[in-house]
Amino acid sequence: MYDVLIIGGGVSGMSCALLLGSAQHKPFAVDKKIGIIAHQKASSLQDALFNNAYGIPAGKLGSDLLTESITHLQQLYPHINQISGEKVMKIEGEVGNFSVITNKNTYAAKMVVIGIGAANPFTIEGLEAFVIPHQKVIAEKNRIQLKNTDHKVTEGIYVTGTLAGWRSQLAIAAGSGAAVATDILTLWNNGVHVQVHDSIRK
Repeated sequence: MYDVLIIGGGVSGMSCALLLGSAQHKPFAVDKKIGIIAHQKASSLQDALFNNAYGIPAGKLGSDLLTESITHLQQLYPHINQISGEKVMKIEGEVGNFSVITNKNTYAAKMVVIGIGAANPFTIEGLEAFVIPHQKVIAEKNRIQLKNTDHKVTEGIYVTGTLAGWRSQLAIAAGSGAAVATDILTLWNNGVHVQVHDSIRK
């Protein structure tokens, strides 16, 4: 069972994974099992071209940034399990005992972080009740977000990046992912343990 399973390998999801990985030697995080599901092959970052992003050389392709971030995570934090080639179809259960169901496998997780894009329709079954129109994008673009309070959708489920209601800028998405990781690390540091429940709500 994962203590945290991140869905989405774009800027916000990867930023969350990197920050969680950086806490690997902290006593409160040393035994935590963390995973990240890329969720899909495509990302809006694939088509990006960066010319004015802080710290990134002009002309950097988003597709290269994605590849580099995966390598970065593998090299620095190999204890984080990267799951590729799978798409999340459904989430069910409750805090401490979620089932994350992909097109190939089912994973158990105490907490889930969702960091996919804001495209409509939203295709992860089980979270439909939280889908609302994106609050910072014009209606004509038909973007959505998950209703949340400071990234928290419901107990044990967090959302990052554009799906959390932020604008689609790299720095904003990265900060959103880092904010969620910081919240999770704070919970662990304060000794808040997510209990595993015996039953999963269907």
